[in-house]
Parts: sequence; structure tokens; C-alpha cells
Amino acid sequence: MAGLAVAAVPVAAAGPGPGSGVDVGQRLAAPTHIVELVDAGDFAGAEAAIAEALADPSIHQERRVALEFQRERMRRILMDFSLDEVGAKERLRRHIPDLTDDEFARWDDAGLIEARVIDGERRWFNRGPSNLFRISAEARERRATPLNFYDSPLELEVLPHHEQVREEAVASGSLSVVPHRVRVTQSLTVKPDAVPAGETIRAWVPFPRAIPGQQEDIRVISTSPGDHLLAPESSLQRTVYMETPAVAGEPTPFSVTYELTVYGQYADIDPARVVAAEITPELEPFVAERPPHVVFTDAMRLKSAQVVGGETNPYHIARKLFAAVDSIPWAGAREYSTITNLGQHALEQGHADCGQQTMLLITLLRMNGIPARWQSGWIFSDGTYNNMHDWGWLYLDPYGWVPMDVTFGDLPHSDPGLAGFYLGGLDAYRIAFNDDWSREFTPAKQHPRSETVDLQRGEAEWRGGNLYFDQWNYGFEWELVSRGADGVARSTSTNP
Repeated sequence: MAGLAVAAVPVAAAGPGPGSGVDVGQRLAAPTHIVELVDAGDFAGAEAAIAEALADPSIHQERRVALEFQRERMRRILMDFSLDEVGAKERLRRHIPDLTDDEFARWDDAGLIEARVIDGERRWFNRGPSNLFRISAEARERRATPLNFYDSPLELEVLPHHEQVREEAVASGSLSVVPHRVRVTQSLTVKPDAVPAGETIRAWVPFPRAIPGQQEDIRVISTSPGDHLLAPESSLQRTVYMETPAVAGEPTPFSVTYELTVYGQYADIDPARVVAAEITPELEPFVAERPPHVVFTDAMRLKSAQVVGGETNPYHIARKLFAAVDSIPWAGAREYSTITNLGQHALEQGHADCGQQTMLLITLLRMNGIPARWQSGWIFSDGTYNNMHDWGWLYLDPYGWVPMDVTFGDLPHSDPGLAGFYLGGLDAYRIAFNDDWSREFTPAKQHPRSETVDLQRGEAEWRGGNLYFDQWNYGFEWELVSRGADGVARSTSTNP
């Protein structure tokens, strides 16, 4: 640990620009034919092509890393798709004891139980059986055990907090209202003996960006280990970096405790006032393609044409696209590092998680000349839901940047302003770590990341390589320090 420079970085305003950092997804891009072999499930063919390419003594180091990552991607895919047919049926029969083979085959043929063929063998996604209950009403009706939150369709009602945010925003004319002071402890714990004793483990724990009017007055309370490096405000995926040696037989914990003030958001948008934005140099990156996850494919163009039709008002275009993506059922997703194009995956799969839905909406908005960008971090509530989450922002002239959360989508309410809360509004129960995706860390990681798109759980490595998610645990504990007359709440969320 000796010699680690501890940053004294002021909390200052940071713009939403795309930044000048390296796009991790681009850096790990292997030859197209190899990526296509992996995507097609021809792992044997991909491995042969990788081995042949790596045998070239003149290969560039970046190309070597990209090729080796495709090997790692195949390993991760196999971890996600670990079920054979017997295993997939066994998972379903925990909840549908009298499941028939014909039922399974029918749901499987309809693509409702996510699966793929790898080297000629059909394999099912670990979360495919539980996702079935989210996306199939028939399966839910057949279920003998009670639905729990994580097997149920994602539904959200209008809460008093939504009403309060909207009322105060409309009354004050301010986008940012209803501030909450929150204390958070975020942790990453490497499992015993994941790294040889005495070797230095390097860890990056997510840390919030200071965003005026959204999250302000960020203060580090403590870190463990105590020496740390806080990434600058310019980091669009911000972290606290720490390192410490591994001890034989013992876990290696890293954590940071901080406080910040989070604001609710609500833009009282009059569609009649919205006009096409002038695409300035600052906005230009947000209407552009950005491979691999934002690509204007023929399928995307067709989807856009089908949804938008002849509409020309940017707000109404956004509203139509928002509704179309909202109609895609939420379901648990495989690891993003294994997916070549998140937005396209959501379009093709017919179900998606928050990041895939958000990337699809960003792509469709940009295709229509509406600037759109990414944001993500953690959401929390009083004992009902605490989890990683992705959302976004879009630019509407004359209102500027306004938020969008297509995963929460339209709420069931007769008042359009509340029903459409999440197109132009956000609750104050979320913390943003990321204002972009696939950006390098400070300091840079030496090995490919476990999560090549997002940053919500953290990252860890040692000189021998990256530490994947099965080698460490993460945690997120929060406490509302102050919030009007609502009182104080506490909650904890950790991975299994």
C-alpha cells in the first residue's frame, strides 16, 4: 500500500459531456469474424481462429488483449448459460410441479425461456426460468408457489414522493426539488484465497459524481483501507481506488462511506413549446452512433419508422419511442460484457433489463435527431427495492436536458403529469455513479473489466489478472440522514 497517492479532489461542477477517455468496448474489439463466431455459438470455431491469430509473433498487444477477451467472453457466456434441458425444467418445476414437456417446449419455442445453441448443444440462461414468470401471464397463472418481487412483472405505482416532486417543481419553476441527505457505505469484498497471499489486490469502488441540481455536497466520511485515490470530477465513471495485500484464508474487504444530497427532478413540459434542437458541437456526440452499443442498424431504422410514423414534434417523438420501449417486458439480463450490442439485443430478444432498455431508447432517440445520453448507479427505497439501475437524459429545446427512466415507464394514474412522471422526471432515491458507459477508470485498470459497460458493483484485479464477479461480493448500505417530515430510513443490499 505504500506509495499510493491520495487525491484531494474538490467537489466541483462536472458537465455531461462524453469525455475524452478510452471507450472500453472499442479497445476490446476483436476482428469481426471472431466476434460473429462467438455470437453465433461457434465457440470451437472462434477458439481456433483466436489461437491462429495469437500465434502470429508480430501481433500488436492491443489486438492480443482483444482476442484474449473473446476467450474470456466465451467463458462468461458459459457461466450465464449453465443449464441443460433437465436443469431448466427442474428450475421451473420448483414453481410448477406438474409442468409438462409440451408446455416447456411451447414456451421455449416462443423464446420465453432464454436459451442459445453453443457448439451444437442447446443451453438455457440461468435466469431464464425465473424470467419466464415476468414475461408470460400464462406461466404466472400456472405457478403453484406465491410470486415474489424478483419473479413478478416490474410494476410501480404513483407514490406520495412522485406527487411531492411534481407539485414542488411546478410551484417553484425549478427542475430540482425535494432534497434528501443520504449516507452510503459501498463495499467490495474479495473472497478468501482468490488471490495468492501477499499479492496486492487493486479495487475500484463506485463513487458519485457531483452533478449540480441532481446530487451535490458530496463528502467522503471514511474508506477501508484508509489510503485511497478519489477519481476527479471529470471521470464519467467515477471511483474510489484502493489496494491492499491478500492474506491467506481471509477475505479482503474494501469500502467507502460518504454523504451527499440528492434532488428529485421534474420538468413541466409543454409539448407545444418543444422545437427541434440546434445540434451544436456540444450536442453532436449525443445524436451520433457509438459502436458497439449505439448503432443505427436497418432493424433500428425499421423500428423507428414503425413507431414514429410522420410525427415531427420532438416531444411527441420521444413520447412514442418511450412507450414502445416501455412495452418491452423487464427481465433479468446476462452480463453486459457478453453482449455485443445492448440496444440491438433488447430489440431482438423481446425482453430486456434497465440498461438494455435505456440503450435501445438512446439509440432510437439519436436516430431521430434527439440528443440522448446515459446515466446509471443505484436506486433505493424504504425496504422495498434496492438495486443497481440504469436510466438516461434527453435534450428538449427549450427545456434543455431532462431525465428519462423507461424501465419505470408510465405509471398507472389518471393525471397525465403523474402517469408520465418518468419522461422528464426522476425520484430522489437514486445515486448516479456514471454519466457515460465504457469509460476508463482513474487509475486505469490493467486487465479487462468484469463489467465493460456499467460501473455499479465495482471492479478488482491483481497482477495475475481480473477478478470476475464470482470471486468477490459487493454491498450497498444506505441511510437517509434528513428528509423533511418523512423520518429516517435504513436499508442494506448485497449480492448473494
